[in-house]
Amino acid sequence: MNDGNMTTNSVEAEYANIANRNAWPLVYQKIGRECQNYTYTCIEAKKPQNKPLNRYRDVNPYDHSRIILTRCERDYINANLVKMERANRKYILTQGPLAFTVSHFWLMVWEQHSRAILMLNKIIEKNEIKCHWYWPHGIGAEHKMALTDVQLTVEQLSEEDCSYYSTRVFRIQDMESGESREVIQFHYTTWPDFGVPSSPGAFLQYLTRVRASGALEPDVGPAIVHCSAGIGRSGTFCLVDSCLVIIEKEGEQSVNIQEILLEMRKDRMGLIQTPDQLRFSYQAVIEGAKRLDPNWVRRPYYIYLCFQNFQIICYLLVLCQSPCCE
Repeated sequence: MNDGNMTTNSVEAEYANIANRNAWPLVYQKIGRECQNYTYTCIEAKKPQNKPLNRYRDVNPYDHSRIILTRCERDYINANLVKMERANRKYILTQGPLAFTVSHFWLMVWEQHSRAILMLNKIIEKNEIKCHWYWPHGIGAEHKMALTDVQLTVEQLSEEDCSYYSTRVFRIQDMESGESREVIQFHYTTWPDFGVPSSPGAFLQYLTRVRASGALEPDVGPAIVHCSAGIGRSGTFCLVDSCLVIIEKEGEQSVNIQEILLEMRKDRMGLIQTPDQLRFSYQAVIEGAKRLDPNWVRRPYYIYLCFQNFQIICYLLVLCQSPCCE
């Protein structure tokens, strides 16, 4: 789709070229057309007994990469293992749990040895329930959830408000063996459905905090990443993270955002749901690559104002205050 050898400078040049032509919808559509050539199946998702377990009719997990539950009456959950070999990254992308799939969700966290849950949506958005409240409603043993159908309990140990995101620590315990593990949830609370975060800087601070936890490292289970459908905001997070890892590993000589997205879409359909999310991914990769420079210092945020036929980049001097948990 693009030259395979693409420096961060050329990514920035490509970004400017697409923006000047107001061509984000065209680029996004081109990616979609290429994915139509994929021949992956979703047979399990469309079985009558599994259809009710899907939040959306048109977002189904591919058979070849779907997560298979082992200690459950049904082995099905709407989730895929998304791998990016060049970045040595693995993510589990899934939908926001339904009321009757909460136990399946926690069983997946347990069986996959995941260290973190990245929740990128709010429970209610635009007056619609986008995800069931799947964690305890308070801290301490008195609020512990008992998931008897999968023989697990979930207890919330702590919660911290970090301005535009929150963190919660849970203890999951196997009722059969008594084994327990702690899992941290990073809940991004200000990312609108079908939209983008307020700025690349805010998103990158969130990504930095997630990385610092060790939850994305290859020696632990894949992080669980979800929004409502598990493709738009979730795909944006994984695309930016993987691109920045590749830049960090291989230098500024080889990252092709569109090709990486096409590769990730081989594991879960529809990643990145809008042209705006694709545009934001470029912005975050460009800004994140600059922050990898050891000489980088915190600068005023760039605020991008987009108009119908052209884009004006306004440089607004804003005091950059670190979030409370940075």
